[in-house]
Amino acid sequence: MTVEEMKAKRVGVLMGGLSAEREVSLKSGAAVLKALVEKGYNAVGIDVGRDLAEKLVQEKVEVAFIALHGRFGEDGSVQGLLELKGIPYTGSGVLASALAINKIYSKIVFKSAGLTVAPYQVLHRGDKPSLNFPLPVVVKPSQEGSSVGVSIVREESQIEAAVADAFTYDADILVEKFIAGREIQVGILDGRALGAIEIVPKNEFYDFEAKYTDGMAEHILPAPLPVPIYEKVLRAGETAHACLGCDGYSRVDFLVTEAGECYILEVNTLPGMTALSLLPEIAKGSGIEFPELVERIVLASSLKI
Repeated sequence: MTVEEMKAKRVGVLMGGLSAEREVSLKSGAAVLKALVEKGYNAVGIDVGRDLAEKLVQEKVEVAFIALHGRFGEDGSVQGLLELKGIPYTGSGVLASALAINKIYSKIVFKSAGLTVAPYQVLHRGDKPSLNFPLPVVVKPSQEGSSVGVSIVREESQIEAAVADAFTYDADILVEKFIAGREIQVGILDGRALGAIEIVPKNEFYDFEAKYTDGMAEHILPAPLPVPIYEKVLRAGETAHACLGCDGYSRVDFLVTEAGECYILEVNTLPGMTALSLLPEIAKGSGIEFPELVERIVLASSLKI
């Protein structure tokens, strides 16, 4: 869609939502809405609830910019509603969104594409937390983002509490072998890697507080990796985006070891768009300012059918 065609449309910025990441989504949505309005688009913010279908009609939305995070937004459910209503939207389609948010099934796809994943096991609610590999391990819900419900377990006495906490967010959880490595994120736009950034959190890992509290993590752009490893992680990011069938943009998270192994953690199909978010920072490092990034994303919106 051209700029002129898009500016003739009513763009609804979907934000908020029902997940544990609601407050982050509201910040992402506010930043996106501001950028669109400043660039002359006919945009309106929509706080997403279970009445979303009615709000889309009331606001006469013709294109949706999805600034939601987590369940009921990043998992394919909203994408499916928009397709039923014939409304083009930003980002990935139903299947790619559902695969990416589910850490269990995305790992299966990553392995089939030749990407490196940490050894893991799946626990279902009611299972006893017996481990298949030695401590330390990482315990996480299968379908939450922003490190919600994630724990690093270093002692046997911590396992039960970590598993119980993860089960408060999901009926299926992952227990992964702990990988000591540098936290590297790759920004993807239109299927190509824009660059990679290293995150050095002040907490034990890049948790919710470190992600959304100013000063709680150091961002190093570009990631100070040897050139061959830097190129390797960029290509791995593109492969991860493509093998899930993602569209538009994403952020791919890795742990890179001293030996240069790139362990993929996840693909974020609707990465944060706040002042502290990584994709906008990576894009800026490649010469794309935030308003241009938002415009490029909305211009690429489409129905995925």
